Amino acid sequence: MACINRRDLGLLVLRVGTGAVLAAHGSQKLFGWFGGGGLDATAKGMEAMGFHPGRESAVAAGLGEAGGGALLALGLATPAAGAAAAGAMAGAVAVHMPAGFFNQGGGFEYPAFLGFTSAAIGLAGAGRYSLDHATDHRFDQPWVVAVAFLGSALAAGAVLGKRATRQSAAQSGDARTDAAGE
Repeated sequence: MACINRRDLGLLVLRVGTGAVLAAHGSQKLFGWFGGGGLDATAKGMEAMGFHPGRESAVAAGLGEAGGGALLALGLATPAAGAAAAGAMAGAVAVHMPAGFFNQGGGFEYPAFLGFTSAAIGLAGAGRYSLDHATDHRFDQPWVVAVAFLGSALAAGAVLGKRATRQSAAQSGDARTDAAGE
């Protein structure tokens, strides 16, 4: 029995810590809290990073982080929360990918860690000390895991594919402009 309680306590600490970080980060995007730029600045940033339309992209990223993080911390609808946060972090990984792995150089280490941790919690479940447990796992059914992660993967793939296509077209246009100017 002690191992089960320790495992559930460990899940609680991991969920609350990861969820709080994600919720704070998403709140910066959505509301400008904690020194963030808010929705307008985030929308401009998203456009600059190749996510179009910028405002919708900012709202989606902010909700994936803030909403997914809050739900992870509470342990409510944990599979959907983990999938949403992991999907949002997939976008962040794509943005930081050109800088390499390590965060100190602007790489994708940090968003990848948050994404993998969110996904792991979503797959493992929230544990005994959670609202999922208190609600008899109404929002934590096996079909929810499958639908949430499949939906998140498809959405992230579509958004990142669209971004990559736009970036490739922009680079091709730049290359043609450079060649014509020579």
